[in-house]
Amino acid sequence: MGFVRVKAKVWNVENLENSMEVTLLADTGAIYTVLPESLLKSLGVKSIGRRRFRLANNQILEKEIGIIGIEVNGLKTHTIAVFGDENVYLLGVVTLEELGLEVDPVKGGLKPLELLLM
Repeated sequence: MGFVRVKAKVWNVENLENSMEVTLLADTGAIYTVLPESLLKSLGVKSIGRRRFRLANNQILEKEIGIIGIEVNGLKTHTIAVFGDENVYLLGVVTLEELGLEVDPVKGGLKPLELLLM
């Protein structure tokens, strides 16, 4: 299939003028969206706590998280973002689901998710 990269706009939910366009790698192995700590701090995003994460190499890390606004394909939501390492731009599955999107492995892009209400 290859990599699925998408353009997104991210912003500080407390100050909508603090926004930035980014390119994210849709990562179905990442729970939350991950952006560089320096980017989130430059937008003024505040930490709301820390969470523990397991990496692919089995290492456990504790990272700060915050709430951001995000827009992908014209769809907007607020979501958790991890204060990540430099040059790490990942669109996680929680954010994808909040946007009502999923990875389309056939076309190599995103498609609408069938939303269930039960």
